[in-house]
Amino acid sequence: MGSVRKASAWLGLVDDGDDERYYDDDYSEGPEPGDGWVTDPRVRVTDQAAQEQGSRIATITPDGFRDARGIGELFREGVPVIVNLTTMEPADAKRVVDFAAGLTFGLRGSIERVATRVFLLTPPDYQIVSGDAGRAARGFFNQS
Repeated sequence: MGSVRKASAWLGLVDDGDDERYYDDDYSEGPEPGDGWVTDPRVRVTDQAAQEQGSRIATITPDGFRDARGIGELFREGVPVIVNLTTMEPADAKRVVDFAAGLTFGLRGSIERVATRVFLLTPPDYQIVSGDAGRAARGFFNQS
């Protein structure tokens, strides 16, 4: 299994035994809409009080690759973005992950898979803290 294939399996885009190719040779789509993404009802920014303080997190569930522009605009503004790809076709989902990986690399942020086909994009000034280490250290759920 090649390194790209391993990475896509780790990201939850393909099954480990799936014979699907990672990249599609044909990226052609119809014409992209204008600036319709600006008022897209699928983009939600959580907690109004957090917005007023300057701390926002956006949740986006794109329908297709054309929605990647909205992800990029929010991320460039310094907003962490949760991208839920569970409703997308696998080929478009792969393209969005490629776009998000390039976006986070170019702007020195990070991308992390939080669930199957759900990703967290964080700008460089954010730190992700995992709750698993604290739980294991306390031994609270240790049933042995």
